[in-house]
Amino acid sequence: MISAFSRTPNIGTFLMDCFSAPDLLTVAQAQQLLVDAMSPLTDIESIRISDADKRIVAQDVVSPINVPQHDNSAMDGYALCDAGLRSSTSCELLTEFTLVGDSFAGRPFVGELIHGQCIRIMTGAVIPVGTDAVIMQEQTVVNEQAVTITKPVKLDANIRRAGEDIAQQQVVFTAGHRLNAIDLGLLASLGCAQVDVWRKLKVAILATGDELTYPGEPLAPGHIYETNSVVIQQMLSRFGADVLSLGIIADDKEAIAAAFTQADDYADVVISSGGVSVGEADYTKTVLDEMGRTAFWKVAMKPGKPFAFGKLPNSSFMGLPGNPVSAAVTFQQLVLPALFRLAGTTMPTPKTLTAITQTEIRKRAGRTDFQRGVWSVDETGQVIVTPLSAQGSGMLSSLSTANCFVVLTQDNAGHAAGETVTITLFDEFLA
Repeated sequence: MISAFSRTPNIGTFLMDCFSAPDLLTVAQAQQLLVDAMSPLTDIESIRISDADKRIVAQDVVSPINVPQHDNSAMDGYALCDAGLRSSTSCELLTEFTLVGDSFAGRPFVGELIHGQCIRIMTGAVIPVGTDAVIMQEQTVVNEQAVTITKPVKLDANIRRAGEDIAQQQVVFTAGHRLNAIDLGLLASLGCAQVDVWRKLKVAILATGDELTYPGEPLAPGHIYETNSVVIQQMLSRFGADVLSLGIIADDKEAIAAAFTQADDYADVVISSGGVSVGEADYTKTVLDEMGRTAFWKVAMKPGKPFAFGKLPNSSFMGLPGNPVSAAVTFQQLVLPALFRLAGTTMPTPKTLTAITQTEIRKRAGRTDFQRGVWSVDETGQVIVTPLSAQGSGMLSSLSTANCFVVLTQDNAGHAAGETVTITLFDEFLA
């Protein structure tokens, strides 16, 4: 496996910048350091479009055909040939036409229309040569082989031109585009059965702590159920990564070393939770320093703050806090942008709104605060938000209840009820 670090240009400069980072980083600084550490994967694979949801396009997709391939009808009605419609001077527009055939989707009319002729045509059917307009059937009167139009029609009315959706040789998706369900339908409309994508990221996850217990097992005194791996694994699945979960690792140097070795052999990125706060990280830091090099950062964010980043022999390492809200928020804010970069694209910018807070917000200056809130639109159309009263980093229910972050900048000192605040809506990883 090629390490993300070994592919990073000017690796010496990067490592010096990364590991000599100041004791307290802003969120933006931490994000940039992590993104800069990642060089995109270079392994391409060709896969079926049915398997391509959330995959990232490795090279531009160019349309081999026009979509639609032929001029076709936008509705059920009659295709008309009226030379008067094509003339800028003639006022001799026809109202009666001779019916000479029909055109159905998949069974086009054979031949060419001449002045005064029409055919019955269905939605999506090929427009025959000589057609000047299509009139909907509700605006006609049919009497045997004669069709009378009851309303005027304009030139080219209700005709969908070949290539008006996608032109042949048009770039449909550029390299780095992350595919979704609609994109896959668009590829199908081009006749593409396969698409070239970057390979999936391989991510190994684990949780450290003697107090952790698997769900479904009885709790011993002083123990808690382990939730971080459940949350992070699901978020990684939504990202589109292949995930190896190593479960709970005891606070034991040999166990941690064995787990990190197994994770490093498999993964592009190893993510742990727990053991990154001062006083907790003895074994984790010792093992990581023996296997590679790791920086333990403090990020000026709440929830969050303690965060570890570094290198193992074959992979990047990221250490999340143990508290469940802190783990989820640092993963979403710090880890995901780096994973998108490594996978060959850029993380979508979260949707940001201004809102009126319905309650007072208390905050101390010094850290960027991602408070959980519920936003909505009131009867006047104003966006409002209610920050949750429970904001503890151990209260995972706050993320479950909320639908947005109330983002309070590092120097912000709080808000009174009724003031304007900035909110970011939960994205696909949190919603």
